[in-house]
Amino acid sequence: MRALFHPQLVNEPFGDAGLYVDLLFERRALLFDLGEIQPLPPRKILRISHVFVSHTHMDHFMGFDRLLRICLGRDKGMQLFGPPAFIDQVEHKLAAYAWNLVHNYANDFTLTVTELHPDGTAQRAAFHVRTGFRREVLAGAVIEDDALLDEASFRVRCAFLDHRIPCLGFALEEKQHINVWKSRLAELGLPVGPWLHELKLAVARGLADDVPFRVWWRAADGLRERHLPLGLLKERLLRIVPGQKIGYVVDTICSEENAPRIVALVQGADQLFIETPFLHEDLAHARDKYHLTARQAGLLAREAGVKRLMPFHFSPRYLGREALLRQEAEAAFAR
Repeated sequence: MRALFHPQLVNEPFGDAGLYVDLLFERRALLFDLGEIQPLPPRKILRISHVFVSHTHMDHFMGFDRLLRICLGRDKGMQLFGPPAFIDQVEHKLAAYAWNLVHNYANDFTLTVTELHPDGTAQRAAFHVRTGFRREVLAGAVIEDDALLDEASFRVRCAFLDHRIPCLGFALEEKQHINVWKSRLAELGLPVGPWLHELKLAVARGLADDVPFRVWWRAADGLRERHLPLGLLKERLLRIVPGQKIGYVVDTICSEENAPRIVALVQGADQLFIETPFLHEDLAHARDKYHLTARQAGLLAREAGVKRLMPFHFSPRYLGREALLRQEAEAAFAR
């Protein structure tokens, strides 16, 4: 069964936080945090459709300029999500440059920015290259069930955490995993083709079983098609199982308020990418910095029933002692 989400850390564990998630079959990717993104080649940056920024400390937001530079002049848009004051901060980034030659761009690259608030409301704005990235206020929104992005096959949810400023944790959830039994195609006299992806989307959207579904393919003598009930195709060709879940938690203190929010957000995740910057022997320092210790990260993952712990975002004070951070986190996770 081929996974829909293919996550990879942008940097090595002592580097800036960032998680790049390629979406199989979708020809696009999601990015969680926007620190140093130099390791991402332009072809991967151009696949990004949505960016989710936990907070705007430099090591989580300095990659905005490279992202912008790669995407300028491209026929695409991008959506960014962030905590309170995020729209102003994006606007200030854009205002640091002169845009007197934007008429030379053939395409109107656009950033749509959503700023989240703990009361469940969101402010939105658009920045178009053709207007010199002047702010265009969009209608606000109410975030239901903490879902920032809700598509047919997956959703992205968030939780507000405390880093002395609001910091967002994220969960990427596949609603259900739909796998095709390709060996059964021959029984119905059907070929492999792009229509299989369309079939998955139709099922994910919850279309009724009696809806006629168009199966099409190109043969030597031209385009061919058949119309079959969606329910028949679903029953004969598809295997539907629970989907993937990926958690992403960085830069937060393990407090009575934060811990339950983290556990609820990443409950049952297949992979949890979670900061482990300090050893528990340095708990006082971790608290002062509003960060987790490796032991706390492992215990939170264990309580949430996470399947695989992915520690990262290590403090440079442990250079050469990376194994100690990993061992402490894994020991707490395995209890």
